Amino acid sequence: MPLAEWKETLRAAPLALPAILAAGPATAAGLMDPRQISLLWGLPFAGLLLSIALLPLLAGRLWHHHYGKIAAGWVVALLLPLAAVFGPEMAAREAWHILAQEYIPFTALLLALYTTGGGVLLRGSLVGTPATNTALLAVGTMIASIMGTTGASMLLIRPVLRANAFRRRKVHTFVFFIFLVSNIGGSLTPLGDPPLYLGFLKGVSFFWTTSHLFLEFAFCAVLLLLAYWLLDSWIWAKEQPSPPVLAVRERPGIEGGVNVALLGAVLGCVLLQGVWQPGEVVILGEHLGIERLCAVGAFLAVTLASIRLTSPQLREANGFAWGAMAEVAKLFAAIFVCMAPLLAILRAGPEGAAAALVGLTSDAAGQPIPWVYFWLTGALSSFLDNAPTYLVFFNLAGGDAGVLMREGALTLAAISCGAVFMGANSYIGNAPNFMVKAIVEEQGVRMPGFFGYCGWALAILIPLFILLTLVFFR
Repeated sequence: MPLAEWKETLRAAPLALPAILAAGPATAAGLMDPRQISLLWGLPFAGLLLSIALLPLLAGRLWHHHYGKIAAGWVVALLLPLAAVFGPEMAAREAWHILAQEYIPFTALLLALYTTGGGVLLRGSLVGTPATNTALLAVGTMIASIMGTTGASMLLIRPVLRANAFRRRKVHTFVFFIFLVSNIGGSLTPLGDPPLYLGFLKGVSFFWTTSHLFLEFAFCAVLLLLAYWLLDSWIWAKEQPSPPVLAVRERPGIEGGVNVALLGAVLGCVLLQGVWQPGEVVILGEHLGIERLCAVGAFLAVTLASIRLTSPQLREANGFAWGAMAEVAKLFAAIFVCMAPLLAILRAGPEGAAAALVGLTSDAAGQPIPWVYFWLTGALSSFLDNAPTYLVFFNLAGGDAGVLMREGALTLAAISCGAVFMGANSYIGNAPNFMVKAIVEEQGVRMPGFFGYCGWALAILIPLFILLTLVFFR
């Protein structure tokens, strides 16, 4: 691993610091009443999304060399008016909140999963036929609830890339990979996807999602796998590719077993945060859970251990590089900050600027409407971070895990499915989406642009979710 690439990855987090100062509305604690936040504060986020969507197409060279600076520029566009209205001291206090409570834990976990997943090399003579590809997607979908969507994505994306290296038309495989492995597959346990983990921390029992979301998971997974197999079979027949002739067929196996153990340690740390809460410490005025600080330290230790214990030759054979992690760290720093005003508006509920939207979730008698919760949670999770979006609607539905697991089970299932499933609707709906895109493009495969990918989701996922609504959430 070149030292320069590693230094570039470590520099990604500090790039968020000037941007973080714009996070005033993120919590609205002592800064601004969330009930009075205007939707105009969301304009920098809209600008950031348009930059991510359009600049790679209109000014690709500029974007690929300066995307971090461009993202930081949109944050500054939020920073300047906030500093002018509320003052730099208050902005700095809220900045530290975003940095400590959200961005550092998020990035540390992703870094550990990315590093360990990239240190596991799956050997074997895999040839990307429709049957093989469908089997790989099915395996990834099943293990995503055990090792998380990010962990499963990092483990399997490179074997899928190698298996399909000889094929000319293969973008559809990676799009369905994001649909299934990076999103829908993580719906059965709190380890699978961050929204469900937040529910676990709020009191939802560990196996509630397994029993209450299994049918919805199976419905979507089976139909998507069938759709993929039909599409890939049609492309295979039309293309008639010539599979590589293997002089020696390589037996299946795993190299880098130490990283499998380290990946297990990461998942154990994630789970431990939900059951071990020894108290808080105050750092620069911010109350931080000791378990969260320990987890961040453990994630960084795992990352360093993986780097030290994995040979450069293995990572090279795996096509591993740090560029994808650096890109995600930089862009999601800006995304976290710029979306904060919109999340604050949602948290204000019926008293905020999105009152009309929030009002759709209940009928005239004040009873929740599950299908509306599914679509609102999902639509917002498509472009905002799906974890805090889940939490907003969880609290809007009452916030009592015991009640929601019983009388409100259908509503909680709708919120959970909306957050997890519809995170697949755009590249920024869930962190692994962007990581998969970046890794695939590092290997020379051109993925759809932002709007192009959304077009795939509109054509395939939205009809599926309409069927899901009619079957489960009417």
